[in-house]
Amino acid sequence: MVFRARRAHDGQGASAFTPDALSVSARHLEVGGEWVASFAVTGFPREVHPGWLAPLLTYPGRLDVAVYVEPIDPATAASRLRKQLAKLEAGRRHTAEHGRLLDPQVEAATEDAHDLSARVARGEGKLFRVGLYLTVHATCEKSLADEVAALRALCASLLLDAKHTTYRALQGWVSTLPMGLDLIGMRRTFDTAALGAAFPFTSPDLAASDPTSTAAPTGVLYGHNLGSQGLVHWDRFGDGMHNHNSVVLGRSGAGKSYLVKLELLRSLYRGVEIAVVDPEDEYARLAAAVGGTYVHLGAHDVRLNPFDLPVHTRPDGRRTAPKDALLRQSLFLHTVVAVLLGEELDAATRAALDRAIAATYQSVGITSDSRTWTRPSPTLRTLRDQLARTGQGGEQAAAELAARLHPFVDGAFKSLFDGPSSGSAEGHLVVFSLRDLADELKSIGTLLVLNAVWRRVSNPAVRRPRLVVVDEAWLLMRERAGAEFLFRMAKASRKCWAGLTVATQDTADVLGTDLGRAVVANAATQVLLRQAPQVVDEVARAFDLSAGERAFLLSADRGQGLLSAGTQRVAFQSIASPTEHYLVTSDPAELAAYAGDEQRDDSAFVDLGAEDLDEFSTDDQVPLDAA
Repeated sequence: MVFRARRAHDGQGASAFTPDALSVSARHLEVGGEWVASFAVTGFPREVHPGWLAPLLTYPGRLDVAVYVEPIDPATAASRLRKQLAKLEAGRRHTAEHGRLLDPQVEAATEDAHDLSARVARGEGKLFRVGLYLTVHATCEKSLADEVAALRALCASLLLDAKHTTYRALQGWVSTLPMGLDLIGMRRTFDTAALGAAFPFTSPDLAASDPTSTAAPTGVLYGHNLGSQGLVHWDRFGDGMHNHNSVVLGRSGAGKSYLVKLELLRSLYRGVEIAVVDPEDEYARLAAAVGGTYVHLGAHDVRLNPFDLPVHTRPDGRRTAPKDALLRQSLFLHTVVAVLLGEELDAATRAALDRAIAATYQSVGITSDSRTWTRPSPTLRTLRDQLARTGQGGEQAAAELAARLHPFVDGAFKSLFDGPSSGSAEGHLVVFSLRDLADELKSIGTLLVLNAVWRRVSNPAVRRPRLVVVDEAWLLMRERAGAEFLFRMAKASRKCWAGLTVATQDTADVLGTDLGRAVVANAATQVLLRQAPQVVDEVARAFDLSAGERAFLLSADRGQGLLSAGTQRVAFQSIASPTEHYLVTSDPAELAAYAGDEQRDDSAFVDLGAEDLDEFSTDDQVPLDAA
């Protein structure tokens, strides 16, 4: 039988919150344009764990969960427990007297009743009457049947017995509305421990920075939550963050660069200034699409001079530099030479190098007087010549060092250092490509790029949020001097309103060194993608992963990962729009298909001459068939 009730259009404001129509059937309701079905949970598992209601709260469809709690008076609870124990004991004795097999369920219930009675008597817990009701929503009757089947399957997996509120569908629906009306009255007795395990209600979603705010979430969209199907937003520059750094660790092909490029592109929407160290030339299309600056190290006449002093241009046009700019750059040059030579310098060599660096700057008129710091800087050739002259005077360490610098001045690797810097990289997005550098120069190229980026980040005249992205950071971290520089940058970037993003596939090498672990520890945002079985145990120890999280990282699909931010962790799947996917993908098959489409599109147009322009008011290109 179906009863229908339609509200009267009385024009009052309260009527806006009531449905236009309500159709009541035996097991479901039609509320306005929705179909709903309600359930009462009558059976529960023997034991529950903390957060046992979480699977219901993260159900991917629309599900209303209502929990009613009524405390039982201690005297009444004790009386009921005595009666229940008496019934159970009587049943056990009757079974034993007649020689029948004992019922395992009765045995378990008797043990539980004895334990509960003892805890209540000692005041270690209380009893409560608890009602649990569920209401599932759908858009049509067929969808409702599917949702009901899915919900009952979920309840069965949790050892919950969910029964339809047959012929009480209206009462079941009302009981799950936020009105505090329990019209079903199907309660079960819970003790304090079992009830406390349900509170607070847990959820795999990241907690909002301000739960009372109705504004849109801030930060960057990482993807959708694999547990709740909600969206995962995270703001690395938000209040309360210890720093703005991030590490992305995963095996080759897990989607590290894809995720980093998505975050980069979406951060640009927020006005964040970004610099990228790109070892594989993967950011070129993205930089071109957003009007970024592309610095192709390894190309002809593209250089970064390590002797350049960090001189900043203020908004009023004045050029200034930190008080210890010359000293800091001299110390950086020690790191440069150590990375070039691929080893730590001994004491004699470091002393000879220190004297040569000071003499090199003085040879071009740069002294401790800050007014001289705007003069043209020396080059690596100037340093080599200074070391050679010192070596001719009998200093063996200087002579050997000059000889070892020969390949980078007059030899095969001179292109990166043969002259002053080819220009300053400016813009909202600056990409430094290292792909065409020789393998022997990739580490030093990354180091020089980081130094150039740090000059921009530390400029006190410009205050805006910045990101520094180091893709495939293992190229730099395999050298101790380079790893130390990256560590210092991770420690100091927060003071300059900047964040360092380190992405690498060589997880074992990063976690296998003290400096690598320090860089990871100084990242408030940590993203773990799929890991190789050979390193997953080390990753689990370093990040204190649970057995479930470890198993997830072993079986995660491409683009799936674990976002760890402080005490919060969430499993997510990165998502991108078609336009974003076109700009960030590095799949060779897709890139080849895109290139073919672009060639076909280009061949479908002809260029018009100047004499033809008067006939057209739109483009200087038209399709062939139109021409």
